[in-house]
Amino acid sequence: VQERGALGFERHYHVTDPFIRRLGLEAELQGHSGCVNCLEWNEKGDLLASGSDDQHTIVWDPLHHKKLLSMHTGHTANIFSVKFLPHSGDRILITGAADSKVHVHDLTVKETIHMFGDHTNRVKRIATAPMWPNTFWSAAEDGLIRQYDLRENSKRSEVLIDLTEYCGQLVEAKCLTVNPQDNNYLAVGASGPFVRLYDIRMIHNHRKSMKQSPSAGVHTFCDRQKPLPDGAAQYYVAGHLPVKLPDYNNRLRVLVATYVTFSPDGTELLVNMGGEQVYLFDLTYKQRPYTFLLPKKCHTSGEVQNGKTSTNGVSNGIHLHSNGFRLSEGRAHVSPQVELPPYLERLKQQANEAFACQLWTQAIQLYSKAVQKAPNNAMLYGNRAAAYMKRKWDGDHYDALRDCLKAISLNPCHLKAHFRLARCLFELKYVAEALECLDDFKGKFPEQAHSSACDALDRDINAALFSKSDNAEDKKGGGPIRLRATGRKDSISEDEMVLRERSYDYKFRYCGHCNTTTDIKEANFFGSNAQYIVSGSDDGSFFIWEKETTNLVRVLQGDESIVNCLQPHPSYCFLATSGIDPVVRLWNPRPESETLNGRVVVDMEGASQANQRRMNADPLEVMLLNMGYRITGLTSGGAGGSDDEDSSEGQVQCRPS
Repeated sequence: VQERGALGFERHYHVTDPFIRRLGLEAELQGHSGCVNCLEWNEKGDLLASGSDDQHTIVWDPLHHKKLLSMHTGHTANIFSVKFLPHSGDRILITGAADSKVHVHDLTVKETIHMFGDHTNRVKRIATAPMWPNTFWSAAEDGLIRQYDLRENSKRSEVLIDLTEYCGQLVEAKCLTVNPQDNNYLAVGASGPFVRLYDIRMIHNHRKSMKQSPSAGVHTFCDRQKPLPDGAAQYYVAGHLPVKLPDYNNRLRVLVATYVTFSPDGTELLVNMGGEQVYLFDLTYKQRPYTFLLPKKCHTSGEVQNGKTSTNGVSNGIHLHSNGFRLSEGRAHVSPQVELPPYLERLKQQANEAFACQLWTQAIQLYSKAVQKAPNNAMLYGNRAAAYMKRKWDGDHYDALRDCLKAISLNPCHLKAHFRLARCLFELKYVAEALECLDDFKGKFPEQAHSSACDALDRDINAALFSKSDNAEDKKGGGPIRLRATGRKDSISEDEMVLRERSYDYKFRYCGHCNTTTDIKEANFFGSNAQYIVSGSDDGSFFIWEKETTNLVRVLQGDESIVNCLQPHPSYCFLATSGIDPVVRLWNPRPESETLNGRVVVDMEGASQANQRRMNADPLEVMLLNMGYRITGLTSGGAGGSDDEDSSEGQVQCRPS
């Protein structure tokens, strides 16, 4: 028991807040002559491999800041991925590069022992798995995931997944990773907002049975052979992104998953979504996207409002469209809105004060802290929704919608949450649903039916419906139209449509960084209990968030231009980063006696706002930003792109409760 307690203590304190706040630069490892595009620790954590535009790989002793080995990989273009092969005694290293090749190297003799040239476009990532010795996988921009067998009698590769069969010829695979706890599961990131999780064993079994079946080669048009068996793939997507795609495409804003990784315990999937934010998906407690959920009837408006009174057993059932996510029904979940303990009441008041001062991010972070401690308090969710709606960063209205629904599920007669839900639906372009929700609101709270906020939203909705009546494309219900691409080369198969419609939504979203300039930008879990999330950024910084509150806690300058790679040490509070600079940087907690850390970005809010502007700038403005010019006309208040300012506000929306 004592040993278990000691281990728990060690794990908890391996990366804790004081350590994070003291994180600073320990060393720069010099040896490359080009951008360092990939980093990889060995299992023990005493070796670090790097790959670069200079086509060399270097193996370092990071603890002593020494270069142990440097070799030319035989590639003729930039290296994008480097991996130690498990069970090889750190002797075998695999590299993938922009020359479309995958090379296998024996480090003991500094020789390239095998070259695979099966891909027809740039190889972006390699993945390995301890349970599959002599086996590894690659993802490339030809849309293929290939599996390799290094056993002496085979040394070959085969196509495991062909995304072009689902998404057309233009799809590109960008990243992949294997679940560390169950090596049968492979996650793949590609063009577009969807992240795919595959069951490798199920795919192999399906292929074997197809070969063994006597009628395998004979199938009719109606009974076609599926590339993957049913149940072998599960998709994940941030619920608001499919609807945003047309708008993003019009603004030449590309969505692409640049990195995927599992949590150490294999229960969560983290995705750095290029052109957007970092998302965490819970693989255990899955939830459907909250495309639209309409609350059922509740008490009359005089009895319960704004989460302040007990709901006394009112059913909190949610009426759903067919593609919605069903919240738990029944009385047990309608908890009386008990008073917050004094320290949380103080936290809420601080958040309300920040809101009053229009410090939206500060208010969101304070509400999030309180929500973590009191997850069944409707008022906190309602208030945080108001702050999200005011800030208007990418995805804020969708997070606000989620908070409104949570508040209503906890207290079905939360007046402000009902109204904000209607406003969120409108901002998310679900105009017909917004009207339905507003009518429902007026029926439940008749005394609010002619408030200035209600009238303003009514006008906005009717104007949108009027302008939309000429347009045949109606987004109501979020059906297949919103998920289908156009054109022959990027035509979406029916199987793909079904998988997209069955996607699961995210659990947490992390904001502040910018990921638009490179397609290899990583995000990772940091800490033995994965209590932090780290990501690189186009502004040369890397960002650290608390996983559970999603609050940004630290920003450090990691590169003169862009931080792409962040690889946490397997067992210590130690981080390796790289980017455009031809160096590898090592970070750990600095002694308290050390002088001030010059790489700390003190104004985290300012950095985050600048990154929101950068993500929403047009390509020319981004180019000018990268050249150091300041763009006039982009103000922090406008960060968040196409979301319009509320036309007017009345008593139902203006202040947190």
